[in-house]
Amino acid sequence: MEKQILIAGGGIGGLAAALACSRSGWPVQLLERTREFGEVGAGIQMGPNVVRLLHAWGLEQELNQVAAFPDMLRVRSAASGEELGRLRLGERTRTRYGAPYATIHRADMHKLLLGAVQQHADVELHLGQWLESFVDTGSRVQVKTLDGAELEGQALIGADGLWSTVRHHLLNDAEPRVTGHLAYRALIAQRDLPAYLRSQQVTVWVGPKLHVVQYPVRKGHWLNVVAIVHGQVEGEVDDWDHATHARDLQAAMGSTCNRLQDLISAIENWRLWALCDRPPMAGVHEQAQGRVALLGDAAHPMRPYMAQGAGMAIEDAACLQRMLALPERPMAQRLKQYAQERWKRNARVQARSIRNGQIFHATGLVRWGRDLSMGLLGERLLDVPWLYRG
Repeated sequence: MEKQILIAGGGIGGLAAALACSRSGWPVQLLERTREFGEVGAGIQMGPNVVRLLHAWGLEQELNQVAAFPDMLRVRSAASGEELGRLRLGERTRTRYGAPYATIHRADMHKLLLGAVQQHADVELHLGQWLESFVDTGSRVQVKTLDGAELEGQALIGADGLWSTVRHHLLNDAEPRVTGHLAYRALIAQRDLPAYLRSQQVTVWVGPKLHVVQYPVRKGHWLNVVAIVHGQVEGEVDDWDHATHARDLQAAMGSTCNRLQDLISAIENWRLWALCDRPPMAGVHEQAQGRVALLGDAAHPMRPYMAQGAGMAIEDAACLQRMLALPERPMAQRLKQYAQERWKRNARVQARSIRNGQIFHATGLVRWGRDLSMGLLGERLLDVPWLYRG
């Protein structure tokens, strides 16, 4: 049998995994269900823990060409507009953590990784191939696709997202849970905004049962805006790109300050996602069993309140690279060690993301305590050394 790794999923996590496997000397067969590569969505934030890994993969120049690098994160009250706290990014982040804080359009991140993968002749991409089932024989993994194609390799990496087929067959657990939070996402060219609404910083507006995040992407020429409110989506919850009306979001923002309402009203086109997640990981078995491992959202889907969903997938891939580079180890042992190194950190980020959402959306005394704490502690409260150091 030819030495190779099979990967299900061609999103950010799957491409990062393919790049990592190839860099560790393992040929890759990657299955992507869509017939052409493309990444929907909006922006993503990448802390220095993630940017540092991209630099290590030789992608610093490519990242600099498409990302923005904010020098400040500000937290403001959605109701009053008052600044509650701030965290210096920019040079402080570079000095403290060895890499900058970046914000990037999801499609640009996907294209960057795809370009890197395509430089590796030992990675074969199969578009329009949907994994239907797999069998771990103990000596190899056999994969069958919906159209009857069969592949086999030394391992299978499930990077097929929130509704992962690989996870379903491996763990046979419940479907992702609906959080009751709705995310309205939009992109707008900065030149199309009034000057007072343009920004090259990350701003988090926090309010009762809602918050809004804005930050620059595409070298600062565009502004990404995400507004999260409580509610339920109409239609299928696993359809993560619902059309919506600006007036729906404007109604939800009725109690916010004028500046935030002006920003929301300045954007005509919004897309709607119902946010789903899973409970924090409970053990090694949720990330790897035998010759099959999970990566990214397939293993640990999380709420976006630490801006680390894509980051944890890339960290997973970097860890997988290290394990595959170990000499003369049984594959099941490599994957078990991968899961041992990753699951507790992923669980911690999942749990902290849930907690952050509760803090962002707090009401009553908790909201008062949050605002007071940010004013007193500032950067000490907003910085996350255990995360950013990797």
